Amino acid sequence: MGKKNHKKAIRSLRQPIAEHLEKIRIESEKDFPDRGLIRHWENEIRAFEKGIQQAQKRLGK
Repeated sequence: MGKKNHKKAIRSLRQPIAEHLEKIRIESEKDFPDRGLIRHWENEIRAFEKGIQQAQKRLGK
C-alpha cells in the first residue's frame, strides 16, 4: 500500500471511533446502561486505534 492508502485508512478509521464514542456516551446516560455493549464498543475502538497506529508506523510517523 502506498502513502495515499495509509492516509485514507487513517481517515476511515477515525469516523467509526467518533461514532462509537457517541454511542458509549448515549448508552452511559441511560438509567440502566448495557455494560456489555459499552465494553464491546470500547474493544472495537481499541482495534480501530491499533489500525491507525499501524498505518502511521508504515507512514514513518
